[in-house]
Amino acid sequence: MLEIFQYGFMQRALVAGIMIAIICSAIGTFIVLKRLSMIGDGLAHISLGGIALGLFLNVYPVVSALVFSVLSALGINSLRKARVYGDLAIAIFFSAGLAVAVVILSISNGLNVDLFSYLFGSILTVNETDLIIILVLSVFTLGAVYIFYKELFYITFDEVSARASGIPVEKLNTLLIVLTSITVVVSLKIVGVLLVSSLLVVPVAASLQLSRNFRETILSSMVFAIFSVVLGLIASAYLNLAAGGAIVMISVIVFLVVMIYKNLTG
Repeated sequence: MLEIFQYGFMQRALVAGIMIAIICSAIGTFIVLKRLSMIGDGLAHISLGGIALGLFLNVYPVVSALVFSVLSALGINSLRKARVYGDLAIAIFFSAGLAVAVVILSISNGLNVDLFSYLFGSILTVNETDLIIILVLSVFTLGAVYIFYKELFYITFDEVSARASGIPVEKLNTLLIVLTSITVVVSLKIVGVLLVSSLLVVPVAASLQLSRNFRETILSSMVFAIFSVVLGLIASAYLNLAAGGAIVMISVIVFLVVMIYKNLTG
């Protein structure tokens, strides 16, 4: 069964998938516990405008999507500071990102196929450039989480006490939303715009059923996510399935199995 990983494209897909599984679990744990689960979906759709713009201008789409997504994340955070509700701020930029994508599609030719690969993911076409960018951004994201782990942990559970303790809550919230946007963009090649939020949320949801503390939640969600990536790649190869969809479906099945087990033994 593991013979498929002797091929270069499958090896690149595996490495990229594992890195995405790790950072999605790390960032996903924070945003799920802060009740911001849908921000991943919002940022994914926002970044679609950046992808379309990059393809139109003949710029590497991940780079343009990253710039577009990070600027939008900062804009969302600015609107939140201006007392615009978080979900409303996301909806405004969500609409703007989709509008940019639709306008660019309407004035361009031959863009649809390339854009659709980012809509649904194309992990099996990950090349060396994609892999390098994914690795660099993943290391940056994990490094930031490691450095600010205690502070991010604090603001996740009690922003009021954190603020009273002198922790720069607003700056850390900005950092978290920027890291989320980076995670979303580097995940687009793996599972696509339509499914990226699932990889941020579902493994964490499964982990929360079993874990006893925060650190254990992060680690077990990484295990669930990596398992989903590996099994999803194998299923896509042998059953001729879309890899991104297979990965997410496996993660949902894992969540259901874990939840049933928890209910039966709890």
